Amino acid sequence: MRILVIEDEPQLAGHVTRALTRRGHTVTARHDGAEGLQAALADPPDLIVLDLNLPTLDGLGVLAKLRQAASPSRVLVLTARGEVEHRVKGLKAGADDYLTKPFSIEELAARVEALGRRTAAPAASDLLKVADLHMDVQHRRVARAGKPIALSPRELDVLQVLMQEPGRVFSRTELCERVWQRDHEYDTRTVEIFITRLRKKIDAGFSTPLIQTLRSVGYTLRPPA
Repeated sequence: MRILVIEDEPQLAGHVTRALTRRGHTVTARHDGAEGLQAALADPPDLIVLDLNLPTLDGLGVLAKLRQAASPSRVLVLTARGEVEHRVKGLKAGADDYLTKPFSIEELAARVEALGRRTAAPAASDLLKVADLHMDVQHRRVARAGKPIALSPRELDVLQVLMQEPGRVFSRTELCERVWQRDHEYDTRTVEIFITRLRKKIDAGFSTPLIQTLRSVGYTLRPPA
């Protein structure tokens, strides 16, 4: 994978760069938010490891501009331990996953590998359809009623799982395991944030919502009766 590390601590950035390079990835690093954003937009990498506390332009600003530009890069944000509010803001802004500092290189590598592969189970067809919602799995495109919808890579993963089995109710735990492949450090809030993000993009402006919540059970994508 081609990976861009945007981290203002040169020692940590160098450590991460060397570790990921040893695992076969092509890694470059930037130590400034504005420079990192420019590099990410000029030649989008497969994955961006993004610290939230950056000079010139902070990580949330970088993330917002990446998503505004419909960047295809997956983003793993780094937050200091205990910064729950920053983590939530990062996920809401379009991050695909998070990792708290301090972290082990083994955990970082595992998160990177999980983000680098298609985490949703393969679809029986390259075209998924639920009511007027369509997904082109191969080209990673989504449209509802013919209107294209821009989704982040992780949002696409969540939606693909739901669309593959319309009407089936997925618990938060199962979605976390299917999409994030993480059966530890289970975080209910993360799943809720992504469902909220999808609702705003998939159901906003339509009289019939497709994504439904069954209280205390989970989530389903269900065509109207």
